[in-house]
Amino acid sequence: MPFQVTKGAPDHSGALSTPTLEITLWPHQSLTPKGFVIFIGATSMLFALPLLSVVGTAALWFLLPFIAATVTLVWCLLKRSWKDGTLREQLTLTPELISILRTNPRAPKQSWEANPFWVRAELHSEPVENYLTLRGGARDVELGRFLTPDERAELHNLLLDALARTKTAQ
Repeated sequence: MPFQVTKGAPDHSGALSTPTLEITLWPHQSLTPKGFVIFIGATSMLFALPLLSVVGTAALWFLLPFIAATVTLVWCLLKRSWKDGTLREQLTLTPELISILRTNPRAPKQSWEANPFWVRAELHSEPVENYLTLRGGARDVELGRFLTPDERAELHNLLLDALARTKTAQ
């Protein structure tokens, strides 16, 4: 499951509250480092196989740069996809504040905060199925766009429950 939930106990000491809910979201990573090596190796071997028929001819020198460029492009695109997998969304809910910190792989961090009493978690049918947003404060923010529709629905239910408990505790 591409999210981890940590539930804390409510703090009744009057000091700044400890989080009653912390959720960390991340995109699914299907390619492991070992799988990356195997895939690049297999791709290189499959591209090299047709070259065996032209070994010793001038055609080899014509085809070799194109095959090398193709394998290099596959390598670079897989590395970029891997880097995109480092995206993280950290949601923290306390009785006084709900905050989201989004750590982007190639952009600055983004943050959002609001009073949980005024926050609503909403599911929309567009731009993707079960598109999850939080509405509160000065703007709406999306949450977990990279999750599957079922995971977003599960997250929505979890947030509705946590926000309801926070609102009744106040």
